[in-house]
Amino acid sequence: MFRILIVEDDEVITKTLQKQISMWGYEVKNIEDFNNVLIEFNEFNPHLVLMDITLPFFNGYHWCNEIRKTSKVPILFISSASDNMNIIMAINMGGDDFIAKPFDLNVLTAKIQAMLRRSYDFSTNQSILEAHGVTLNLNDTSLIYGNQKIDLTKNEFRIMSTLMENKDKYVSRDEMMQALWDTDEFIDDNTLTVNVARLRKKLEEAGLEEFIITKKGIGYRIKE
Repeated sequence: MFRILIVEDDEVITKTLQKQISMWGYEVKNIEDFNNVLIEFNEFNPHLVLMDITLPFFNGYHWCNEIRKTSKVPILFISSASDNMNIIMAINMGGDDFIAKPFDLNVLTAKIQAMLRRSYDFSTNQSILEAHGVTLNLNDTSLIYGNQKIDLTKNEFRIMSTLMENKDKYVSRDEMMQALWDTDEFIDDNTLTVNVARLRKKLEEAGLEEFIITKKGIGYRIKE
């Protein structure tokens, strides 16, 4: 049974989320002490976190950053602060996706199910992908280049694996979003842009300049 942790201080929203998520057979827990979110996170050991931005004591960005120091668990931000800056902040701090309040419960459920599928069902017979001296380890979602091992987030891993599986052609933005979220609905296009930019920065820091090529109106591919 998947465990889902709700980090939300609005009791009405929390109870609504608990009822909806429990209906799908998931084990749900909400944070009780907002001064010690990390302690409750470690005790519950969830498979997915729903994280509000505005919280007592410390905001959701802080707790997302703290969780990312030890865990790659999927984090879905839920917030009424849905301007582009907050979405970018949420992704840059380690969030996997963002949904704005007020949200449709069915849309939220679809996002949760898609995130759980892509995070815990890496069903493949291959163990690595290789291209241009770069090796992608499908077992631990890391990338090897030279003597460097680069740890990737789940979204970065999905982007890289999709590009390396299609290394001889361009992958459209729609195809990329389908690979990331298992659906081309309910997706903020800006989220893909932020994830690609963050992945590019990691690659450049490892010496892989212009490894991901963008062709406007066509999509992405790895260098020829």
